[in-house]
Amino acid sequence: MKKLLLSVSVLLALTTGKAQEANQYVTVENQNGATLGYSPSSGVKIITKDGLKFKDLNKNGKLDAYEDWRLPVDERAKDLAQRLNIEQIAGLMLYSGHQAIPANEVGFAADTYGGKPFSQSGANPWDLSDNQKVFLKDDNLRHVLLVGVKSSEIAAKWNNTMQAYVEGLGFGIPANNSSDPRHSGQVTGSTVAEFNAGAGGEISVWPDGLGMAATFEPELIKRFGQIAATEYRALGIGTALSPQIDIATDPRWYRSSMTFGESPALSTDMARAYIDGFQTSTGKDEIADGWGYKSVNAMAKHWPGGATGEAGRDGHWAFGKFAVYPGNNFETHLKPFTEGAFKLDGKTGMASAVMPYYTISYNQAEDGTNLANGFSKYIITDLLREKYNYDGVVCTDWMITGNEGVTPGDFAGKPWGVEDKTIAKRHYIALMAGMDQFGGNNEKGPIVEAYEMGSKEHGKKFMRARFEASAVRLLRNIFRLGLFENPYLDPNETAQIVGNPEFMQEGYTAQLKSIVMLKNKENILPIKERKTVYIPKIYSPSVKDWWGNWSQPRLDMPANLDMVKKYYNVTEDPSKADFAIVFISGPFTNNDGGGYDKNDRKEGGNGYVPISLQYGTYTAEYARDHSIAAGDPVVDPTITNRSYKGKTITASNTTDLNTVLATKEMMNGKPVIVVANLSKGMIFNEFEDKVDGIIIRFSVTEQAVLDVISGAYEPSGLLPMQMPANMMEVEKQKEDLPFDMQCHKDTEGNVYDFGYGLNWSGVIKDARTAKYGLNK
Repeated sequence: MKKLLLSVSVLLALTTGKAQEANQYVTVENQNGATLGYSPSSGVKIITKDGLKFKDLNKNGKLDAYEDWRLPVDERAKDLAQRLNIEQIAGLMLYSGHQAIPANEVGFAADTYGGKPFSQSGANPWDLSDNQKVFLKDDNLRHVLLVGVKSSEIAAKWNNTMQAYVEGLGFGIPANNSSDPRHSGQVTGSTVAEFNAGAGGEISVWPDGLGMAATFEPELIKRFGQIAATEYRALGIGTALSPQIDIATDPRWYRSSMTFGESPALSTDMARAYIDGFQTSTGKDEIADGWGYKSVNAMAKHWPGGATGEAGRDGHWAFGKFAVYPGNNFETHLKPFTEGAFKLDGKTGMASAVMPYYTISYNQAEDGTNLANGFSKYIITDLLREKYNYDGVVCTDWMITGNEGVTPGDFAGKPWGVEDKTIAKRHYIALMAGMDQFGGNNEKGPIVEAYEMGSKEHGKKFMRARFEASAVRLLRNIFRLGLFENPYLDPNETAQIVGNPEFMQEGYTAQLKSIVMLKNKENILPIKERKTVYIPKIYSPSVKDWWGNWSQPRLDMPANLDMVKKYYNVTEDPSKADFAIVFISGPFTNNDGGGYDKNDRKEGGNGYVPISLQYGTYTAEYARDHSIAAGDPVVDPTITNRSYKGKTITASNTTDLNTVLATKEMMNGKPVIVVANLSKGMIFNEFEDKVDGIIIRFSVTEQAVLDVISGAYEPSGLLPMQMPANMMEVEKQKEDLPFDMQCHKDTEGNVYDFGYGLNWSGVIKDARTAKYGLNK
């Protein structure tokens, strides 16, 4: 008889008998088989067959196929899908609004997309909120999106509390928790990693997507995926809502920061490496086909490319609902998916999930419709599923079935193309288009109603089969990770894994590799001697967040001076300094990406304004006379031309330019080094000729920048996108075409084009530039 090992792990510091019962788990080890984990509070028992142990998840006293860890994943998923009723499948199709741990601490509005305030129940920060219990039990939800995490230990304990709770419900289906990218460095100004605010907890820190791209090293990105996946699994996270593999062909798009830049070839290779790193388990961690206990599902986004919003506007708002293709380059934007995410080098084969973008791919559907990608049968079924044979999970972006706001500038639901339909009807349209899951929806009701609509139109047999097909895809991604066998974590192990020194060091090395030196006049850099530096404070203006809330203005020191003093002496008097470092952020307008002004609409305009990449006042002299796509047919139907030609705008952080110019004057001819934190393209002609050095970073720490300036590390990063010569070039370029701008040329004769960067010897030319240079 095979040896059976039992152990009881008390996971939490407990204060009550009830809490103690709910927060224990038992592990059962099968020799040469799966290790099981279950909570005594769930009512699950262990049953024995053929000398092996299995969890009786549905508590019927016998081993069902879905409980048998020896069987292939597809067989288990199909068995369980057949057992579920429509309401239970509807619950699998839900993806929660953003959840914080503890539930009463969050960097956003409580339960951001769910619209309900949090209610924390219980005395411990890892207890479930009342709302979480409702959507887990009453709505059968099993996919939870996590944002704020107070600490890794609390995250592990919350995971165990939650998994014990759902293990005791119905068929004992474990939760598949997920996260948006959470490894980017702490940033300020306009750079916003989506929902990264309040991520909290120690975790390894890496560059953002553009920073990763600036390394031009897919193998480094694969290593990031391996480390991030290890940390995610230690936090109880089984799905990454990443990578973001849109090709950033418009320099104005504010979500460029999380892409891999402007190059189709580089973006494709980065996408493949990233997903291989996240999804692949090896050795003892592998269960089957490359999947296993160290795997994290990767949800590649945004199909079929979301970076071509007209005039650089973003699809989170009605003013950015249209993606346009004036260069007829729609197919190129598919390549990071079809040649990268769907053609992995590793055994998992392809990304296990895909998220379409909010936008309407304007005039691209061969069926003649103009619906948002998540509602388009052509985009999802005809193109993704049938032409490219994709059979993974397809999940909507968050809140596409909700009602839009009162004006195109309101942050609310995003039902582009089906604005006049009911919420339930939108769910039905999306399901019939080929979607499996609804991001940001906590309630099963509209999905059940959509099922009834389909049953009336196609019959119950058809709709049952349609729902089961999605259930199999969704369950497959849970089975692959071994969560049915053991979803529990040891908080002590979690604390040792997440943000451990080895991972932190590898992340820091990647930060260094991502830094790009653009200008080094008279080889002013590196500054190795312990000289005296002047660093001016930076003014952060009041800016409006996604929900219309304004921040408080402030004047801050942009770097920790105690850290700076490890490199140089510091003075507040420019006359006593040997050189100056000015830390700035790229030009931005509020935190909505820009492009719409409610006041302009109130004053009789159409509401549409330019998105500027310069600090100074900009008038859109070269903008289109007439927009490619029309306006909003529901909330503002009278607007048929969204052109902003002749309108004027000034960047919210125009004082960054003033600080650079003032510092130059105060330094009286002594060197001035500018460090720009970029999240998209930038115009450099306002100050480049007045400074001695320019370094750009992509959401990495000031310490990494100082290691470069001081010569501790030689810069090796390359520009992942073009930096335009002026705003005329920005207006003339086509949203869907890469490499179609004249770039800035500096006083040293260097052109800030894709793939450009300096090291101490001059312009970098190596194997990376040979492989990914222009026209590659």
